[in-house]
Amino acid sequence: MKDTTPILEIKDVVKDFGGLRAVNRCSFQVQPGTITGLIGPNGAGKTTLFNLITGFLKCTSGQILSQGKRIDGLLPHEIFRRRVVRTFQIPRELKRMSVLENLMLVPEHQTGEQVWSSWLFPWRVRRQELELEEQAMEVLRFVNLINLKNEYAGNLSSGQKKLLELARTLMAKPRLVLLDEPGAGVNPTLMNQLVEYIQKSCFERGLTFLLIEHDMDLVMRLCDPIIVMCHGDKITEGSPQEVQQDQRVIEAYLGGQLQ
Repeated sequence: MKDTTPILEIKDVVKDFGGLRAVNRCSFQVQPGTITGLIGPNGAGKTTLFNLITGFLKCTSGQILSQGKRIDGLLPHEIFRRRVVRTFQIPRELKRMSVLENLMLVPEHQTGEQVWSSWLFPWRVRRQELELEEQAMEVLRFVNLINLKNEYAGNLSSGQKKLLELARTLMAKPRLVLLDEPGAGVNPTLMNQLVEYIQKSCFERGLTFLLIEHDMDLVMRLCDPIIVMCHGDKITEGSPQEVQQDQRVIEAYLGGQLQ
């Protein structure tokens, strides 16, 4: 029997910064195996909500659940261990390390992290490194960065860095990936690749995505459903067609550009 538990549930979440309410009693669900869009004008509360989900901020009130279990109140690394992973609008690659090394650093609890392990169990450390390298190479082939495996990550183009961000999330073996403006600064060719890899990650690898994006063309071709926020409130939710035709969305955010 198929599990129908939402992979993410936001329940009446509020976030106040002093007298400013950034998120106002926001509620929605993200179902497994979907690519869900989160859109809205600047200041709508989208990134604040991402920071709440991933533990960088604490909710003023409300609950956040992942697969039926509360994660609000957990620290970021604890949420990461629940296989909820995020990217950032500005990629945070390790610039002076190779593309391959950026991926191999992601998995937690590596044997080689303990100094004495390298002395006492060098074969164990080496075996795990080879396994991680094989896993990283597979991911790099998947996102078509294999030819850049030895390049410094800081030398990549903006679009390649976004692909590297996606590759790093795949190394974490996530259930839910939060993408913060994956299309920002990406040329059309790499944008098409990014869309393809997100879709393949969802449909072939079973990942679930929640993404913030201002590029409406990208949102409409990639996401279903789409959630719309404005001034901290969720104003509507639905398919791309429903969102396009919703007068509240047009008035609050889109300004008729999708008509």
